[in-house]
Amino acid sequence: MTLFDVDNENEVVYQIVGEDEADIKLGKISVTSPVGKALIGHKLDDEVRIKVPSGLKVYEVTDIEYK
Repeated sequence: MTLFDVDNENEVVYQIVGEDEADIKLGKISVTSPVGKALIGHKLDDEVRIKVPSGLKVYEVTDIEYK
């Protein structure tokens, strides 16, 4: 899933995986993590607001790819 970080104006790419495969350095986030849970069910062009320890992150979904 490719996201546009509205605050930083950067693109980020995350792959949602099972807990055992998660590795944030490789862009793989767990489906059970707060970010993973928040992204599930969203579609292209959705705005996603995620509460993280540093505050609120706002992303726009720019691409979804299934592997």
